[in-house]
Amino acid sequence: MRDLFETIQPEDPMTAARRGARPALRRRFYEHAKIASNANGHLVCLDDKPVHTPARRLLAAPTVALAEAIAAEWQVQRELIDPATMPLTRLANAIIDGVVDGPGPVAAEIEKYLGSDLLFYRANSPQRLRERQTQHWDPILCWARDELGAQFNVGNGIVHVAQPEAALKAVAAAIPDDPWRLGALHAATTLTGSALIALALLRGKLSVEAAWQAAHVDEDWNMEQWGRDEIALERRAFRFTEFQAAATIQKMQPGIRSSPSR
Repeated sequence: MRDLFETIQPEDPMTAARRGARPALRRRFYEHAKIASNANGHLVCLDDKPVHTPARRLLAAPTVALAEAIAAEWQVQRELIDPATMPLTRLANAIIDGVVDGPGPVAAEIEKYLGSDLLFYRANSPQRLRERQTQHWDPILCWARDELGAQFNVGNGIVHVAQPEAALKAVAAAIPDDPWRLGALHAATTLTGSALIALALLRGKLSVEAAWQAAHVDEDWNMEQWGRDEIALERRAFRFTEFQAAATIQKMQPGIRSSPSR
């Protein structure tokens, strides 16, 4: 399993167009994927053997529901095991191998995104695009102000907009310590380009669909004006499955949440 999951990465457009270039997939060698609970957590097992991450750690989730969701990805594999269809497993591997023992750098990277968050930069024109950005982005900024105590500045164009240190610290304080929620938040941040969108999803302010739409306001506008890019859309669909996996982990971890408003 180690080599199988070390080779898979989110597809770039060329890879999406040339799926035949993928590494050879391993044949399914097990009958049933199931879970077993012990002191290490809730292990994902293939028949009676536990699955290991690329770093040779046990693939174990902190909750039964999450372990069952990961096991379900293994169970639905057919003749060949395709890691590209297993976003929960890939994200769980990344969290276990890359976040559990070192959460600090992961949180710091989220804070870097926050310093130049997507929501701070608005188009100069056309007016309809500006209105769409306002529609999707301003409610998130208002939520950050009202619930997190973070008042941010918004600018036009791509020139850097300096943000109040107090606002950055207020949102940084809301970044979770739990490695699973932190890893999911990091994944959602990198996929959307916005720590605020990711955090609003984590806190239940946005649904998965609303968060994804907010992250693609500019891209959707450009496609409306210039036409669809099928390769880009295929890559975006792949990334959405990654985003859904991050949302699933956030949902299945205990923590403070509010009711979705959209």
